Amino acid sequence: MADLQGKTVLVTGASRGIGAAIARGAADAGAGLIVHASGPGAAIESLIKDRSIPASRVLYEDLSRPGAGFRLFARALAAAPRIDAVANNAGLYAETPLDGAEAPWTEGWAANIAVNLQAPADLCRAAIAHYREKGGGVVVNIASRAGHRGDAIDGAGYAASKGAILAMTKTFARALAPENILFYAVAPGWVETRMAPKDVAARAKAVADIPLGRVASPEEVAAMTVFLLSGACPSATGATFDINGASYVR
Repeated sequence: MADLQGKTVLVTGASRGIGAAIARGAADAGAGLIVHASGPGAAIESLIKDRSIPASRVLYEDLSRPGAGFRLFARALAAAPRIDAVANNAGLYAETPLDGAEAPWTEGWAANIAVNLQAPADLCRAAIAHYREKGGGVVVNIASRAGHRGDAIDGAGYAASKGAILAMTKTFARALAPENILFYAVAPGWVETRMAPKDVAARAKAVADIPLGRVASPEEVAAMTVFLLSGACPSATGATFDINGASYVR
C-alpha cells in the first residue's frame, strides 16, 4: 500500500469520479488533503464529510478562467506551508464538431485547452517553483487513452489537449529529475464516471472494444495515482501508465 504519511497532497477536480477516488485513496494512505472543485455542491460536501477536510483546505476555482491554475496553487500554499504532491485531475470533454457552424468548433477547442491543458500547465509551473524551494515533489497528470490513439472525430480538441499533457509530463520529467521533481502521467480509457457512455448501444460498443470486458472503476485509476503520488518509484518518472483494459496497448 502507498504511504503518504506526513505529506500534503493537492487534488484537483476532487468532487466526483476519479478525483474523489484519488482524494479518498490519498487520505487513506495518510495524506493531508487539499481538494479543489469548480464550486460547492453535494458531491464535494460528501467528500469533505467523509474525510473530515477542514474548510480552509477546500478550494473552489473555475479552471476555465485565465490564471486559475496559478491562483489555485497560491491558495493551496496559503492553506498549507508545504505541498508534497499534486494530482492534476480536473478536466472536461467539450466536443469540437467538424461539421456545421464554426462557433461550436472554436468554443470547444478553447474550453478543452483552457481546462485540460492551460490550467494544469500553470499548476505544474507553480508546483515546480515550490518544489525547487523544498527539495523536490511529485506531480501526477491525469491524461487519457485519447491522447495516444485519438478519439471520435468530434473529440479532436479533447484528444489534442490530453496528448499535450502527455508531452508536457515527459518534458518536465526529463528536465527536472536531477532536482528530485518527479512527473508521471496516468492515461485511462473509459472509466465509470459521468463521461462514460450511458446509451445502451454506445455502451455495448465501448465495452466490446475492451478485452477485459468492462470499463475501469475510478478506484482502479486512484490506486495507481496514489502509488505514484507517494514517490515510491522515482525511476518511473516520465512514464505514462495506461488503464484501459488492454483496449490500447503500446
